[in-house]
Amino acid sequence: MGNPWLAMETGADPVERTRTVRRAHEVFLAGGAVEHPVRRVVADSWRRSASARATLDGPAPIDLDEPELRAYRDGHPLARAMPVFRDLLGTIAHDGAHVLAVCDPQGRMLWVEGHPEVRRHAERMNFVPGARWDERHAGTNAPGTALAADHAVQIFATEHYNKRVQQWTCAAAPLHDLRTGRLLGAVDITGGDHLASPHSLALVQATARAAEAHLASYASHTAPAAHLTVLARDEALLVTDGRTLRLGRRHSEIVLLLARHPEGLTGDQLATLLYGERDVRPVTLRAEMSRLRHIVGPLLDSRPYRLTRSVPTDLGSVEADLTAGDLAAALRGYRGPLLPRSEAPGVRRLRSLLEDRLRRSVLTHHDPETLRLWADTPWGEHDLEVWEALEATALPGDTVTTSTATRLRTAYSVPGALAATEHGGTYAAGPSATEAAVRGGA
Repeated sequence: MGNPWLAMETGADPVERTRTVRRAHEVFLAGGAVEHPVRRVVADSWRRSASARATLDGPAPIDLDEPELRAYRDGHPLARAMPVFRDLLGTIAHDGAHVLAVCDPQGRMLWVEGHPEVRRHAERMNFVPGARWDERHAGTNAPGTALAADHAVQIFATEHYNKRVQQWTCAAAPLHDLRTGRLLGAVDITGGDHLASPHSLALVQATARAAEAHLASYASHTAPAAHLTVLARDEALLVTDGRTLRLGRRHSEIVLLLARHPEGLTGDQLATLLYGERDVRPVTLRAEMSRLRHIVGPLLDSRPYRLTRSVPTDLGSVEADLTAGDLAAALRGYRGPLLPRSEAPGVRRLRSLLEDRLRRSVLTHHDPETLRLWADTPWGEHDLEVWEALEATALPGDTVTTSTATRLRTAYSVPGALAATEHGGTYAAGPSATEAAVRGGA
């Protein structure tokens, strides 16, 4: 097939495809093997669904009740894109054969609209606002798989993991904040077999791009015209008033610390965060601030030192994703350690807190795909605890994971299973994220 995200080739028989994929689904459930003609994107999703113990024949769970849902979606960024969705997909949603759905990054349905009869039919599987349709809860489905793969995708009939959903076909595309790359959710159309055509996938992709552009235009008129990028960079990038500035290392540290303290910092407070207990003359900091003010202009104020407007950071975006429970988005946004070569105590603390929070989330999530994402990075390739967690979830025949865990146990002289140490009950295996990134030239 030319496009792996399309459900069927043009001219393929949907009845025959339904039959052969149903047989493959039964074989997979019986023994874990995936047979032809199942697409790789579907096979990977089946494996994730099985690993998460997603329901095989039950309805999707309801995550938000009506009052919670109303408050949550009214404040969600995609609320501003609903006119675009309704304009481009409204006719389809009310033609008596489809429903239009929009979900958040966790797969929570925020809006489900369409002909009343079709919506009533969809309600039987809890395809309703407030329900969770991520793969962990509902198995393979277009919005859930589009979120997991971060790509537009069609899911046809028996490709759905949950048997209750196999009478439907759907196409969905993820949506992002064009300024930060942050995942906002997905837009989906769900209906019958006729949706397994290139046109439906192209339509949701075009709708997603139009919605992203609409949100970016809105943000350009309402959001603070500043942003700081500090992950995986020794020299931060500051966007302010239409300019992109590459800051020196000390100025990167200063702007980051001030962005984290919008109330401002006295000279002594800022000096402590920058220099620690070193005996540094006050004139040294004043000289740095004078040079920085020459670069950023009115963005910097004094008495106390502070930024004159909100400056969002990519660090803050990752933290927000973690707080929202969207670990996949946090890992996508985490391009590497925070100002990895900085020795400023305030920066080192922020860097360590973020690394530890991410790593703990990865380990407690117990998801093979998430563990693999971390293990396949410079800061995860030597992490014995993560590799042993992967080993515990590895499929039969996965010799690479087993051999890597064994090699690391030997390297760290840890016999058998992971041995806990005094450091919070875990084995701090291998170099830290920052050390690994620095060695890799971050």
